[in-house]
Amino acid sequence: MEQRLKELQQQALQEVSDAKNLKELNEVRVAYLGKKGPITEILRGMGKLSAEERPKMGALANEVREAIATQLEAKVEMLEKATVAEKLASESIDVTLPGRPVRTGNKHPLTKVVEEIEDLFLGMGYQIAEGPEVEKDYYNFEALNLPKDHPARDMQDSFYITEDTLLRTHTSPVQARTMEKNEGKGPIKIICPGKVYRRDDDDATHSHQFTQIEGLVVDENIRMSDLKGTLEVFAKKMFGEDREIRLRPSFFPFTEPSVEVDVSCAKCGGKGCNVCKQTGWIEILGAGMVHPNVLEMAGYDSKMYQGFAFGMGPERIAMLKYGIDDIRHFYTNDQRFNTQWNRA
Repeated sequence: MEQRLKELQQQALQEVSDAKNLKELNEVRVAYLGKKGPITEILRGMGKLSAEERPKMGALANEVREAIATQLEAKVEMLEKATVAEKLASESIDVTLPGRPVRTGNKHPLTKVVEEIEDLFLGMGYQIAEGPEVEKDYYNFEALNLPKDHPARDMQDSFYITEDTLLRTHTSPVQARTMEKNEGKGPIKIICPGKVYRRDDDDATHSHQFTQIEGLVVDENIRMSDLKGTLEVFAKKMFGEDREIRLRPSFFPFTEPSVEVDVSCAKCGGKGCNVCKQTGWIEILGAGMVHPNVLEMAGYDSKMYQGFAFGMGPERIAMLKYGIDDIRHFYTNDQRFNTQWNRA
């Protein structure tokens, strides 16, 4: 048995030495060290040996296995290094060639404006609220003081899916849902950014899909002066500290009183130019005090609670802020337009 082990060791080491690739080495490993190999068979037959011979043969068998395994590992390492060297030689890299520039993305101007508005109002203690884009007629209209036969519904030609379901025409339904969820208890201080949809002919200033951000504050002792102060902070942060705002009477079914909000023209400083159509002012959003009917429908006591709301289009804000003259640029994915804003 001792002679057989030494012969197996000599044969195995010779075959390891002769192996030319990893496949042949693996075949040698399986042949000599595998479960069905000769060394394993010898170890299984050691039970027939005497008590004196058994330890000696066991130790010798282990030495043979270890010698073969060590030689295998050394040959594997040598072949792997040779393979890498051969590959490097055949696939050499010319380090003198110029590198390929990595194209990096940048934020879309509309995304920039939305995030800037969100950061501003978060800093003022507002929370961001969201709601479904496929909305119920009740939340989109009725809960906002727009019953089925209200003529103001014609102002928002809608995409109806069923008689009672539509693509929301504004983000005001989020306000209605939030007030309903609070079950007549204040305070509420939220902004609601999101996509809205209206049947509109696309042109330089209109789109059938656009973005809207609405704000809502409901609490006790809320006044029109709170709304004006909030919008003054917004205008100065978005357009410059020297900007001023003015409020003009208007009408919205869900606010009373309602106002249109203008900001002084940045180009002419309020003196009048082609941008502001010689008025010195540019309209940026609509706002007003929450109508008592809207508060009552949401479960609030309108004698105890008051609120203000405002709504703006980030596309319009971005157009004014960055001097963009066509709303369609935001949606056409023209790389010449999109890549301008790395430094904006």
